[in-house]
Amino acid sequence: MPQTTAALDVAGTVTADAAGRMLVLDRRLDGHDTFLTGQLELDTGIRLPVRVLTLDDITILRPRTAAGLPAGKVTGRLHLPHGWRRQPVPEDLAAAASRDGRDVEALSEPERRYALTYLNEATTDAIRTARIAAIVAALPERTLT
Repeated sequence: MPQTTAALDVAGTVTADAAGRMLVLDRRLDGHDTFLTGQLELDTGIRLPVRVLTLDDITILRPRTAAGLPAGKVTGRLHLPHGWRRQPVPEDLAAAASRDGRDVEALSEPERRYALTYLNEATTDAIRTARIAAIVAALPERTLT
């Protein structure tokens, strides 16, 4: 198996669509990029290369090969070669936070992801500017150590 930087216990239900079988996880994976690949090691000993797809509140592991994923409920470990991926804070948000003495790094990973998604979905410069102001206003003040 390729070297991994993260191994997560997973459980879910195998279902199928026109493209084949997939494992719908019982819990959404947080803090991992979607569309990347990993290795699913089922408790039965079966190992499958998978693509990780996280959309809204659901994570799906889609095998990259046609065979091997049994029907029903399954448990195992998902091995990820890329580990945790932390989204970088855009320069305009970082500058606004710094100027106002606010701490972007105080956000938890889910809060950070939500704020950055909210910001990145802005469709105009005016909307982006307003969203930066809203995010910065909600940030805690930077503490001096």
